[in-house]
Amino acid sequence: MIHYALRCEPAGHGFDGWFRSGEDFDRQSALGLLECPSCGTASVAKALMRPAVAAARDGAPGASRPAETAAVAPPPPEMLAMIQRMQEMAREVRAKADYVGPNFAEEARRIHYGETEERRIYGEASAPEVRGLLEEGIAALPLPALPEDKN
Repeated sequence: MIHYALRCEPAGHGFDGWFRSGEDFDRQSALGLLECPSCGTASVAKALMRPAVAAARDGAPGASRPAETAAVAPPPPEMLAMIQRMQEMAREVRAKADYVGPNFAEEARRIHYGETEERRIYGEASAPEVRGLLEEGIAALPLPALPEDKN
């Protein structure tokens, strides 16, 4: 995926766009498929963008750092057993609960406040949504990723 800063030609409204490639942007532009979200014109062009360059020194803002990773050595047996149990629990939740997708927070509130039937649910929620649920006394726990999720 490639990110472009875009602007409409007549009014100069700025907005962002994501494309599979530079050629994909060119194709969509040539077909008139791009339009300004502010004024609706199809006359859209790439805007000047600032390059994303990482600082050379460690710890500097924007410095390139390696991603955090788990230990390379095999986990101790007790940790492996704990991970496996957490994955089993996640599979059990998925098997016995209704998937509500990105509407998790909204549906959890509706159940909590008696606006819909009580049932087990799972889905997606942002960190601020989960914090809001917890502040309202609504239980919400993250499920661990499962190996089969990556297939």
